[in-house]
Amino acid sequence: MKLYHNPRCSKSRNALALLTEKGVEFDTILYLNEAPSLDDIQEIVTKLNVSAKDIIRFGDKTAKELGINKTDQKSEDEWTLILCNNPSLLERPILIHKDTAAIGRPLEHIEAIL
Repeated sequence: MKLYHNPRCSKSRNALALLTEKGVEFDTILYLNEAPSLDDIQEIVTKLNVSAKDIIRFGDKTAKELGINKTDQKSEDEWTLILCNNPSLLERPILIHKDTAAIGRPLEHIEAIL
């Protein structure tokens, strides 16, 4: 398992605590320190069964600085590249488990795939 984690985010800290409490073995990916690759983003969206646009935090100040919003018409590759170049836009926390994934908002989504 892999947890895409931002230590400054309370939801992400809660997901980390849940996994630790349950004794689950997982790798912690501090994606703000090392941006996810194109392959990483593609793995996430495939396992979540969403588009890259669906996991962008459009309320983030970086999105405002980039001038992007939900109504923009961009290709999947363009959205993926935006996430790779601006990892703070990635929705969090995200748990990858086998062939599926979940965004921990609410935390029950992560519990459901354990």
